[in-house]
Amino acid sequence: MALVENSTEVNGFKLLGLTGIPELRAPLFVMFTLVYLITLLGNLGMVVLILLDSHLHTPMYFFLSNLSLVDCIYSSAVTPKVMAGLLTGDLSISYGGCAAQMFFFVAFAIVDCFLLAAMAYDRYVAVCKPLQYTTIMTMSVCTHMVLGCYTWGIVESTTHTGLTFSCSFCQSNVIHHFFCDIPPILALSCSAIYVNEVVLFILAAFNVSFALVVVLTSYLFILIAILRMHSAEGRKKAFSTCASHLTAVTMFYGTVIFMYLQPSSTHSMDNDQMASVFYTIIVPMLNPIVYSLRNKEVNKVLEKAVARSKALLST
Repeated sequence: MALVENSTEVNGFKLLGLTGIPELRAPLFVMFTLVYLITLLGNLGMVVLILLDSHLHTPMYFFLSNLSLVDCIYSSAVTPKVMAGLLTGDLSISYGGCAAQMFFFVAFAIVDCFLLAAMAYDRYVAVCKPLQYTTIMTMSVCTHMVLGCYTWGIVESTTHTGLTFSCSFCQSNVIHHFFCDIPPILALSCSAIYVNEVVLFILAAFNVSFALVVVLTSYLFILIAILRMHSAEGRKKAFSTCASHLTAVTMFYGTVIFMYLQPSSTHSMDNDQMASVFYTIIVPMLNPIVYSLRNKEVNKVLEKAVARSKALLST
């Protein structure tokens, strides 16, 4: 495609993809297909499991079901296009398709970020204020918290997508990435992108710092409460309810901080690609595994579901 002078004439981009070696496309396609299937089955299975079992109709699992749904959506914004590129070798993406991919990915990644913070607050109330838990974490409160996460994600994604695609693109149409993320798109612009970079940094810093303050403060109080417990069994139970969430927080926030909160002068597109593969494709697959392996209640419900399925198949 010929180079163009402004964004209104751009009708498509070309993604650089994950590899330029044709021999690696087939094994990578198989690997990412398996990862994506596990992501869908694991997360949608978690949602269905929580919906169908009344024992899991609690604030903790309400947040977890939303987290699983969001993981499915933001992984689906990226992974199918990656798989199609590996299978066919066609790495082109339309201007509108690129904007849509960015919007859905950014929106639901932000929702994920704040849902993890909401889950940390829920664990704080459960461990530190157990007698008041049902009066504080009512369904109305939980619903408003979740709706707030979705609203902020959509508002911020609209801002980022609008600012990014209002830029002019006259240098190249090749995106040095495997999906339409903000930094590699801005790298193609021949407009002044200082405002975009400042807005991106400020909002990303706000998202991560606000969420981490909530998470770290919640877990500081949780740790103090656990240390004050006289029962070893009580300490073990309290810690086990938080271990899965802490693992998910570490995986998600670690890569987000690496991606978006470093100065543009130190950005390496290759390093960004590796980090992006982890939090766009791998983390959504790992979350349901982490929560199911570390959660006795989920395991019990899963065992019951498997037993029922076997009984139905045998009749």
